[in-house]
Amino acid sequence: MMMEEEELEFAEDLEAILHLTPEVQLAIEQVFPSQDPLDRADFNAVEYINTLFPTEQSLANIDDVVNKIRLKIRCLDDNIRTVVRGQTNVGQDGRQALEEAQVAIGQLFGKIKDIKDKAEKSEQMVKEITRDIKQLDHAKRHLTTSITTLNHLHMLAGGVDSLEAMTRKRQYGEVANLLQGVVNVLEHFHKYMGIPQIRQLSERVKVAQSELGTQILADFEEAFPAQGSKRAGGPSNVLRDACLVANVLDPRIKQEIIKKFIRQHLSEYMVLFQENQDVAWLDKIDRRYAWIKRQLVDYEEKYGRMFPEEWCMTERIAVEFCHITRTELAKVMRTRAKEIEVKLLLFAIQRTTNFEGLLAKRFSGCTLTDRPGVKKPETPLESTNPFLEDEIGEDGSEMEEDLDRPKKHKAPDNPFHGIISKCFESHLYVYIESQDKNLGEMIDRFVSDFRAQGPPKAGTEDGGAVLPSCADLFVYYKKCMVQCSQLSTGEPMIAFTTIFQKYLREYAWKILSGNLPKTSSNSGGLTIKSLLQEKEGSEAAKFTVEELCLICSILSTAEYCLATTQQLEEKLKEKVDKNLVERINLTGEMDTFSNVISNSIQLLVQDLDAACDPALTAMSKMPWQSVEHVGDQSPYVTSVIMHIKQNVPIIRDNLASTRKYFTQFCIKFTNSFIPKFINHLFRCKTISMVGAEQLLLDTHSLKTVLLDLPSIGSQVVRKAPASYTKIVVKGMTRAEMILKVVMAPHEPSVVFVDNYIKLLADGNPETFQKTLDMKGLKRSEQSSMLELFRQRLPTPPSGTDGGPSLSFSTPTPEQENSRIRKLEKLIKKRL
Repeated sequence: MMMEEEELEFAEDLEAILHLTPEVQLAIEQVFPSQDPLDRADFNAVEYINTLFPTEQSLANIDDVVNKIRLKIRCLDDNIRTVVRGQTNVGQDGRQALEEAQVAIGQLFGKIKDIKDKAEKSEQMVKEITRDIKQLDHAKRHLTTSITTLNHLHMLAGGVDSLEAMTRKRQYGEVANLLQGVVNVLEHFHKYMGIPQIRQLSERVKVAQSELGTQILADFEEAFPAQGSKRAGGPSNVLRDACLVANVLDPRIKQEIIKKFIRQHLSEYMVLFQENQDVAWLDKIDRRYAWIKRQLVDYEEKYGRMFPEEWCMTERIAVEFCHITRTELAKVMRTRAKEIEVKLLLFAIQRTTNFEGLLAKRFSGCTLTDRPGVKKPETPLESTNPFLEDEIGEDGSEMEEDLDRPKKHKAPDNPFHGIISKCFESHLYVYIESQDKNLGEMIDRFVSDFRAQGPPKAGTEDGGAVLPSCADLFVYYKKCMVQCSQLSTGEPMIAFTTIFQKYLREYAWKILSGNLPKTSSNSGGLTIKSLLQEKEGSEAAKFTVEELCLICSILSTAEYCLATTQQLEEKLKEKVDKNLVERINLTGEMDTFSNVISNSIQLLVQDLDAACDPALTAMSKMPWQSVEHVGDQSPYVTSVIMHIKQNVPIIRDNLASTRKYFTQFCIKFTNSFIPKFINHLFRCKTISMVGAEQLLLDTHSLKTVLLDLPSIGSQVVRKAPASYTKIVVKGMTRAEMILKVVMAPHEPSVVFVDNYIKLLADGNPETFQKTLDMKGLKRSEQSSMLELFRQRLPTPPSGTDGGPSLSFSTPTPEQENSRIRKLEKLIKKRL
């Protein structure tokens, strides 16, 4: 016992001594890489022994393994002994090497000090040599600067004298070149303005510039006097050179020249088109644009070469004309607002947008942003101009003809868009009210036409097709949308959208929902007697073929309206201003059309469902207890199949363009018919074995028909959608399981209850009781069966499995340690 404790203490001390840090362990692995598991830092003796002896059979080789380990230990001892002996003289050799290194360092330090002293002497020698060269460089640079400054001063003094002399002689051609040079030279003397002579020359230049500006303005005033006097000289070479000088002078001089010239050039326009003149009204608006076109042509001929090309005088005249025209038109329309009619307003807008498009073709719009207080008109996101950009006539007699012409879209990057036509936005309510009235009349006309023409005829191309009025409505909507976006992309566009929404809802209510056939209280027309006698009764369907076609047509129209309304919303968002996009929302109208679609499908389902009701009622009242043999399908099944074959092909053919809604119809009918069929099955009381077999045959027949429902009566057989097939199979299988339970004997009770739970998987006692009623059991028998049913219901899982488990469990850690200890004891015994 004492020996074992001593061995354990020795092992613990050894482990504490041999515990190395991760850094040391990593260094050892890099110097002495090894794949031997004994050399690993995380060596585990238990795992190593398990590797050597994975099974108990492998213990037969334990002697060989022990011999190998002993040999390895002996080799390690020899290596350790050799290393220890080799380290005997290491200390003495190390001290000798250290002394030699210290001597070498002292010698190296002496050499470095000698090199540093020599470098300092060399540097001092170089400085003495280059001192004179630096002085010469500074002298040369100062001399060059002085000569350059004197030359500039000479040029400045001479230039100022020449400038003053040329100004008095009005030699503007020479002044333009000289003044720019003088200004450039004067920039070199900004840091010398403290010198009186330089400051005096600068003041003389400023005075000369001021005199030039005043003199040039006076020359232009003399050549182009104000309104009320005749033009004197007109264009000349002197004025052309004066414009070149103005480019060098203060920019205000240039702006003043441009302003006075444009004002004088447009003075005649202000007189001819005064507010009280007849030509100032909208019906003569094209005369305004004809006048400016003539003036621009006249300017190009007379004054085109007088002003520099970069002044863009032609464009400036046109832009100023646009601003004046916009102000004057707004003023005259405000005064005579009651006289504005829709056609007149559209005519004026058309002529104006044509003119703006013409300006965009001729000019670049570069002058729209360089005027103080003038903002560049916002460029629309996309092409919105519907009007022709052809030559504008002077006569307004063709106003109505022009309105009917096909419209061209304007360029998408027209910088002049709205520069004049913006004044019409405040009066667009006239156009909006007109379109509101037109759309109201259109809806009323659609209603009257529908009543006059009646529903689509069965068997014709119109049966089930989209109503023509729908296409007419959206074509008109598109026309209005495009025209409105050309007039304005702001608030008027929102007002138009509101009108669109209003009449989309009215169309859905008055044309679509208002014309859906109404269901009557009469549920069919077939009696039980006629059903049992298998007589055909086509009058059982609530709706006629024409009414079915009408419902399908309204459904297709609503589907078309839904898709087109969504596209309309996207187009409106593209055309309206970005800050108003969120106010475009046609979700309510799309929901209205979706409701029309749902109501139409529901009507079709209700019609076919109601047609099948008498047959199901007959089924529930048949004496199933007295059925003696199983024959073909029952008369009620024949009646149901007859109604399905009458209605479904008509609905499918009329919904050929909207296949997904026909699928919805099939799914909704199946979801309605199958639960109703099961409910009627429960009403069948006291069913005999033969009767249950007959009902099972009938159920299978109905299941087959329902599976083929989407393609029944069609020459082209298509596979029914998987979602629909799943619904039919699930519902009708439940009906078959109910009948199989009814067919099973109720004795012994436990077997019957377990069979019911297995087949139906329904834990509702009411359903179980209905099944017992179908078998015709008495109440006393039903009570005991219900009690047994409640007892036999499977309990829900509680989260823990208390039953026995057949699966093999993996060994626990305690079991694994026990096995290792046994192996260790066996090894010790062998050793």
